[in-house]
Amino acid sequence: MTTLLSTLQSGSLTLSLNRPERANAFNFEMTQALQNALTEAETDSQVRCVVITGSGKVFSAGQDITEMKKGGGEISYREHLNKTYNPLILQIREMGKPVIAAVNGACAGAAFGVALACDLRIAKTSSYFVVGFSGIALAPDSGISLFLPKLIGLARAQEYFYTNKPIPAQLAFDWGIVNRLGGINYQSVVSQMAAELAQGPREAFAAGKKAFNKAVLPNLAEVLEYEGILQDEAGRSAEHREGVKAFFEKRKPKYE
Repeated sequence: MTTLLSTLQSGSLTLSLNRPERANAFNFEMTQALQNALTEAETDSQVRCVVITGSGKVFSAGQDITEMKKGGGEISYREHLNKTYNPLILQIREMGKPVIAAVNGACAGAAFGVALACDLRIAKTSSYFVVGFSGIALAPDSGISLFLPKLIGLARAQEYFYTNKPIPAQLAFDWGIVNRLGGINYQSVVSQMAAELAQGPREAFAAGKKAFNKAVLPNLAEVLEYEGILQDEAGRSAEHREGVKAFFEKRKPKYE
């Protein structure tokens, strides 16, 4: 089964994360497929807008922990991030064409970072967002430590990192994480927004995105690198080992 589905219609390219049996969790293959698809879309004159969504009823559960731990022993989260999410996040922000995250269900962990990196977010009213990392004693990565406080404020961002509580779609809309909401008309809202952007001035959109990046996210690359350093430290901790063990045993972790 291909891990990424691609559909082009009227200038809008829809990329669907496609690992439904794993809640569309990212493995290395899917991350690479998304990076490659965005690279091709950047130079394809037929593509004027990109939509990233999830197959089925879930956007993405984030990184596939099973894949990360299948070899046993310690892994370098910093090296992993430098190969996967850090270049992906930068790629989305540097892409000259508008990128929409169409959040059709649960969106957690690294997938939340991917959604936040997109230019716009349209969410189904039944969807929700989870920072996720503290659940297995990790620090936030994938740009979340920068994007989320920018959108909802530092205190709220820290609360939802510490508590790992879900942020419902309506609350995400009220706080400015989400641009548009859709219920039974969710797909129409996504299609209409994508069609409008596909008809817009491509060069002006690209210039505007560069301006916003310079004004609001000038230190994104530096933040991503620092997140990797912190994640490497957290990944070697006894707390993380307990968090992962509890995750697989489906119980609450016991931190000492």
